[in-house]
Amino acid sequence: MPVTYTISDLAREFDLTTRAIRFYEDMGLLRPTRSGPGGRSRVYSGRDRTRLKLTLRAKRLGLSLTQAKEIIDLYESPRDTGAQLRKFLQVLGQHRRELEAQMQDLQANLDEVQEHEREALSLLSRLAQAPERNAG
Repeated sequence: MPVTYTISDLAREFDLTTRAIRFYEDMGLLRPTRSGPGGRSRVYSGRDRTRLKLTLRAKRLGLSLTQAKEIIDLYESPRDTGAQLRKFLQVLGQHRRELEAQMQDLQANLDEVQEHEREALSLLSRLAQAPERNAG
């Protein structure tokens, strides 16, 4: 008999809210079966647990949920592994370029902040010396 999980089990294990798990389900990342009266209870499989784990890993890398789903779905298809890996590298490369651009923007912003700090310190230094000149 395969191991199954409730939404609460997964929420506890991965330190998530049940709402977040339902959101991942809405995005098509998880596909639990339904049980109980009116199919109100979600039953998650080991596959769902693995997909959730991979989703969270992709999220930590900074990938969008759409990118995560695309990559996870590729690995579940019986197609050519080479094509899957090339797609994965393409997504990672694009993400790396975006991060590098953000890093350049942040560095430019930091450089500007440092320049303003230097100017402010210089002005403060001149202000501090000004009363001495007027006292004489």
